[in-house]
Amino acid sequence: MSNVIKIKKGLDINLKGKALEIEMKAAKSESYAIVPDHYTGITPKVTVHPGDRVKAGSVLMTDKRFPEIRFVSPVSGEVTAVRRGDKRKVLSIEVTPDEKIEYESFQVKAIASSSGEEIRELLLQAGLWPYIKQRPYDRVAAPDTTPRDIFVTAFNSAPLAPDFDFVAREETDAFQTGLDALARLTPGKVYAGIKKGATIRPQRVELVELDGPHPAGNAGVMINHIRPVNRGETVWTLNAADVLFIGRLFLRGVADFSRTVALTGSEMTERGYVKTIAGCTIQSLTKGRTMPGDRHIRLISGNVLTGTKVEPSDYLGAYDNQITAIPEGDDVDEFLGWGMPGFGKYSVSRSYFTWLTGKKREHIIDARIRGGRRAMIMSNEYDRVFPMDILPEYLLKAIIAFDIEKMENLGIYEVAPEDFALCEFVDTSKIEIQQIVRNGLDLLYREMN
Repeated sequence: MSNVIKIKKGLDINLKGKALEIEMKAAKSESYAIVPDHYTGITPKVTVHPGDRVKAGSVLMTDKRFPEIRFVSPVSGEVTAVRRGDKRKVLSIEVTPDEKIEYESFQVKAIASSSGEEIRELLLQAGLWPYIKQRPYDRVAAPDTTPRDIFVTAFNSAPLAPDFDFVAREETDAFQTGLDALARLTPGKVYAGIKKGATIRPQRVELVELDGPHPAGNAGVMINHIRPVNRGETVWTLNAADVLFIGRLFLRGVADFSRTVALTGSEMTERGYVKTIAGCTIQSLTKGRTMPGDRHIRLISGNVLTGTKVEPSDYLGAYDNQITAIPEGDDVDEFLGWGMPGFGKYSVSRSYFTWLTGKKREHIIDARIRGGRRAMIMSNEYDRVFPMDILPEYLLKAIIAFDIEKMENLGIYEVAPEDFALCEFVDTSKIEIQQIVRNGLDLLYREMN
């Protein structure tokens, strides 16, 4: 019998453009890339040069602090560019793919007869370690640590998020195998958070049914409600879609980075799921599938709350299973602006009459901020959408002041920027809350290490 976490605080933003449960074909990606900025907390050291031949699973770069953390090519082909920016910062390592993917092979033992150290070493060699994040600090897990527990999220409650039951319907064996491997890496428990009523229900883990509005599916909600993180403790978190990579490695002995991506949003003309490979270009997924003409469209790798604005020539985020297309909003002129009745406009505070149309109405929301930045207002508006046993306003003020003792007492060790995404959405002060949390975690990491 599974545990049940039911939350009431939160907010489901019912946007137009949900992905239909159909499979669509993706265009061929002309190149694939590893982008260091996708991985928080690493300093890249490039190990290849333009012109080198690589296989899927060949090392492209490592982390300078932990050289055993490898970042590998998702496809076989030729390294065509190592792009750098200011101060020679590595922006991307690009690979032009072969017609047929050739894989590096890895020696795999049965999980039951493998030690935790052997599994750890295999994940490092195959380049799958970067998909494991740790809390505190919400960054790529340090390979020299042992987690108290591991939390896997198989329920994404964000707006227009993909349904993991559909994504993994043909790979339940890989999911279970990946969880079995993770269980060997911790003396504690592996918790798998699933949507209430989910059809994929893995065995040999602590099942947690998550029920309620977003952010019910966040790892932070699970951690806070099950066993919070105290100073000196470390837990690991993974997205269930990334656990499939680990399962394939133990089932087939190769690093298979195939990924199913949901195409969503009001500006997407074709909505559904496409099978691709991690590191592909955005245009290989969206070409011919967005609204035609001169409409101003924002493409987002990820969801509208935590995703990254991208261009068609950019690459799919390392942890992303969703592409969202919404109106940019920079070509909109409104007569009298907020002074109009605002029929059809979305408002959390019920400033407009749209709330009378019911919760099932689908909304089209563009990317405008809709207001000016000002000082933080202590109005408890964050508390209404923040279901964790943490005082968000006080924690944010402690982060801004960088008061380490207060940050620790207020729960900094168990949060990530994504946990504050709804706070940022409803904030009347238009403060970049997620960036404040990210900066605070990075500063704390440098101070404590």
